[in-house]
Amino acid sequence: MKPKTSLPRGLYAITDPHLLPNKNLLSSVESALLGGAKVIQYRDKTASTHELLKNAQSLRDLCIDHQALFVINDDLDLCLRVNADGVHLGKSDGDIIKARNKLGEQKILGVTCHSELVYAQHCIKQGVDYCAFGRIFPSKTKTNAPYCKLEILEQATKLSKPCVAIGGITLENLPQLIEMNIHSVAVIHGLFAQQNIEATARKFSSFF
Repeated sequence: MKPKTSLPRGLYAITDPHLLPNKNLLSSVESALLGGAKVIQYRDKTASTHELLKNAQSLRDLCIDHQALFVINDDLDLCLRVNADGVHLGKSDGDIIKARNKLGEQKILGVTCHSELVYAQHCIKQGVDYCAFGRIFPSKTKTNAPYCKLEILEQATKLSKPCVAIGGITLENLPQLIEMNIHSVAVIHGLFAQQNIEATARKFSSFF
């Protein structure tokens, strides 16, 4: 049996269909990988089933080539169908125990906790591999997402599983998070809206 997959430390890049339409998706993600992104999460709420499958298969192959982790957002069936490394669930996007059982022990399971430490501890007991907290700063992607205070995030870094910060993270505010020993930063706009994605990813990665 292969060893349990764990979340690598560093840049966790999340795709966005508005920033990365289909024609730019693979080239932009490859740029992020060349710049050192350790995890790619495929997130698209607008694509057809056929597009989702095709894109997920192509992204999985890219991540294999670059030895990065490939995670699917909110779609357990798609994750299993393309043999992704894992799935990320929002707070109301599915039963954690059922997801853990379907994934098996080898694949990775992440969950959004917003700013709820007690919920995060509950999820860890149910078998998640990492907890995402945020939004930490004002976000261009999810403008109405609830805030997570930096004090809460600092406490989250002491949980028994890796803590991922998300929401409005840029190269300018990243040092605050590095100081509190954050495991990973999940970035959408701060990476994929930039003119040179590879150079930006390299700068993010250099902090780790």
